Amino acid sequence: MGAYEPTRSRPSEWVAGYLASIAIFISLIGIAWHPLRLILPAILLALLASAMGGPHQRLAFAAVLVTAASFFFGLMFAVLTEHPLW
Repeated sequence: MGAYEPTRSRPSEWVAGYLASIAIFISLIGIAWHPLRLILPAILLALLASAMGGPHQRLAFAAVLVTAASFFFGLMFAVLTEHPLW
């Protein structure tokens, strides 16, 4: 009764981890190249990954934080350097 029983993870839990990592990657690229075109879909991917939950919930939370920070810094750098937002 007190023994640890490993449970099989569902495929959606692994997809959530991949979506979170893809969102982080895309948002970091978006800081340097077209922030609105890349970071807004990355935010949606990060929120979708966090809604899916599972064992990668901390990664999904980190993805939401990284994409939000990337949105801020991407827009800030684009305005300061007069780089196109779109």
